[in-house]
Amino acid sequence: MPQPFDQSAYQVRLDWGTPGLERLAAADIVVVVDVLRFSSTLPDVVAAGVEVELADAMGWSSNGAAVVAAASAAETVLVGGLRNASAVARAVMAIQDQRRQRTSVAVIAAGEQTPDGGLRFAIEDQLGAGAIIAALGDLGIDHTSPEAAVAAESARGLRRALRHLLSASGSGRELVEGVASTARMEASGIAPATTAAAAELDAVDVVPVLRDGVFVAFTR
Repeated sequence: MPQPFDQSAYQVRLDWGTPGLERLAAADIVVVVDVLRFSSTLPDVVAAGVEVELADAMGWSSNGAAVVAAASAAETVLVGGLRNASAVARAVMAIQDQRRQRTSVAVIAAGEQTPDGGLRFAIEDQLGAGAIIAALGDLGIDHTSPEAAVAAESARGLRRALRHLLSASGSGRELVEGVASTARMEASGIAPATTAAAAELDAVDVVPVLRDGVFVAFTR
């Protein structure tokens, strides 16, 4: 039976973190959004032909990678953010065309874990998720839940302020001060995306997809 918060009546759904993934009805495609750093660095890495194991990505951002791990049973798991929002939407459309049937999409904003184990709302993930949902709507995949619709309109309305919003947010300020994940990425030879780069809408045309525990570039 449908539950009040599973958004099963809608094709495009939105929730937060692994608890949100569990709340939502099972979807054909799960899109994980963790804008700082995970979703912004990974597309550039796989675009360079580097395959990244999920286990290694856990050191970049435990939030986004943990959601991916929890979603790994889904038919398709994509990673998206502001930098590849439109590319993600095109990938979803391509998958739907291949399946030749309506395809459900769960967009999961990773958020940030708090010291007490809770989940903190993160504006960068709200905006990244919203940008993807808005791009889906532009392609005609617009049967969105109210939660998804609110995120999409926030991204549309604030698109000119993305760079300021990300750099001034708590997460952005934390990155400026330096965090351990940056050192771990650099030690692996990976240049982490800056806050400014993460705010660039549709800067890249690559969508990481999880295949057998490894992130590779989605191809149609």
